[in-house]
Amino acid sequence: MQVRRVRDDVEVATPAKLNLFFEVLAKRPDGFHEIETLMAPLDIYDTVLLRDIPPSDVKRSPEPIVLECGWGIGLRKQSTSDRSDGRGASDLDELPNGKDNIVVRAVELLRQRSGIDRGAAIRLTKRIPSAAGMGGGSSDAAAALVAANVVWKLGWSIERLGDLATQLGSDVPFFLHSCPAVCRGRGEQIEPVARFGTLHVVVVRPPEGLSTAAVYKACRPSMAPRKVEPLLDVLLDGDARQFGRRMHNALQSAARGLSPWIGRLESEFARMDCLASQMSGSGTSYFGVCRGARHALAIAGRLRSRRLGRVFTAACG
Repeated sequence: MQVRRVRDDVEVATPAKLNLFFEVLAKRPDGFHEIETLMAPLDIYDTVLLRDIPPSDVKRSPEPIVLECGWGIGLRKQSTSDRSDGRGASDLDELPNGKDNIVVRAVELLRQRSGIDRGAAIRLTKRIPSAAGMGGGSSDAAAALVAANVVWKLGWSIERLGDLATQLGSDVPFFLHSCPAVCRGRGEQIEPVARFGTLHVVVVRPPEGLSTAAVYKACRPSMAPRKVEPLLDVLLDGDARQFGRRMHNALQSAARGLSPWIGRLESEFARMDCLASQMSGSGTSYFGVCRGARHALAIAGRLRSRRLGRVFTAACG
């Protein structure tokens, strides 16, 4: 997460994430699942620009939090020719405004808990694909908390903001930290890990997304759960040959039963010479770890010719 002042505003560039490891341990009494996952920031960024609205203007406004959002320059609606099934785009559809957007809910929650009588005008520029298992909404919520904390001069610590983040979503606390981390509980227990260098990846976001709730409902906790430590050892040692045997996503089989795209992407990536590949989070994005940036560009070119949706390269770690 990158924070900078733009005159009187605060702009936060906030990253996507990939799950390099994901195990489902148990169903919790509160309806969530107990998980263990290794998440790492990915250098695809949404941008949150936030401006203070003083109390006098808040009183004249129907809403104290105002949001404008849209897709970034260079992104567009997919045409029929971009897709293999002939239907319209889904990952660049209209974005929710008002309280339907987690950014507004995040800033309103901070406003209520701090007791401040100020408001905020927010511009959200999206580049992270939605419904993709890449944490775009959660990342935006964390960025909004950070931006409002700075603009309103609240001086809240990351730990205190983390308490609010947990109420907004399981992945939101992770994005308050700018490093890879093992996340446990329902995702809110953050254990930062040593940086393991840069992984060059190619990512495919197919034309259809998946509901996180639906994927969790279809998954079953593992009877013999795998541990994240072997993958961490491989990453820290830099032994790329072991990635394929250590990476893991327990949600992938459930997602495969809900979307034909997961099986297709498994097959397509199996034909590529990636070091390892799997689904991120609850899907539907699928990624492959490559030997370097040039290798990732070459793989991306081959995947684009197969009409699988949005294909892009990025660095993770």
